[in-house]
Amino acid sequence: MNDVTIYEVGARDGLQNEDTIVGVEVKAEFIGRLLGAGLPIVEATSFVHPRWVPQLADAAELMEILGEDGRHLPVLVPNERGLDRALELGLEHIAIFGSATETFAQKNLNRSLDEQFAMFSPTVTRARAAGMDVRAYVSMCFGDPWEGDVPVDQVVAVGKRLFDLGASQLSLGDTIGVGTAGAVGTLLDAFNTAGLPDDVLAVHFHDTYGQALANAYAAWQHGIRTFDASAGGLGGCPYAESATGNLATEDLVWMFNGLGVDTGVDLGALVATSTWMAGILGRPSPSRVVTALG
Repeated sequence: MNDVTIYEVGARDGLQNEDTIVGVEVKAEFIGRLLGAGLPIVEATSFVHPRWVPQLADAAELMEILGEDGRHLPVLVPNERGLDRALELGLEHIAIFGSATETFAQKNLNRSLDEQFAMFSPTVTRARAAGMDVRAYVSMCFGDPWEGDVPVDQVVAVGKRLFDLGASQLSLGDTIGVGTAGAVGTLLDAFNTAGLPDDVLAVHFHDTYGQALANAYAAWQHGIRTFDASAGGLGGCPYAESATGNLATEDLVWMFNGLGVDTGVDLGALVATSTWMAGILGRPSPSRVVTALG
């Protein structure tokens, strides 16, 4: 077992927020290279309607290309229709994506804050009955572009309801990157008090204000051992124009290497992969480590 687990989201959360639509064969190679670099978990794609996320319209084709290896990779499903497609392909791991705020629930899910649970409940119940593992994301944990600061007790209430549907892990998302190290500790303490220990929590930081790495360090000191990150920092922040998006996996690995923390990731292979993908996208990677070593 590695000291920490990096949950790689570049192939899904990263590419879905890029303007360039990457071909399915390139996506398959990208995922293969990420796995080859030692990343233990690579979220492959999302079974969302292509009208909403055209970048991932090839989800089923991608999973078929990946074959047996793809069955073990998590995919995001927005609802029961997405679950149906995952079940047809014999996949083993799904994720659902909820919101901690009313406005984002309406804009992203076309549901109210309370209605989202009614949508997710049958999806999770059916997935668990089929033997699938379920991860739950809760977004807007630190701030919302329409509502501002999000009360900690509101985030905890939503996150716990999502987790209690039957998830094995809850990933806490700083969707617009406004979180700080102090706020991270406060939120994690509140989840612990509500009965969710650090070992069922993960963190998902965006670097809009340059705080993602500091926030990851604060979460690690608190006791979190699963960290979402995106190879090469793929994926812009969709609610902050021209802002950087996901925490770059290379920057996170570099930090952990310096702390003597085992990630199981070959940093050189990962940098080479992100440099290759940056060339395909036609822009430099925002990762500081990729810039320095690539």
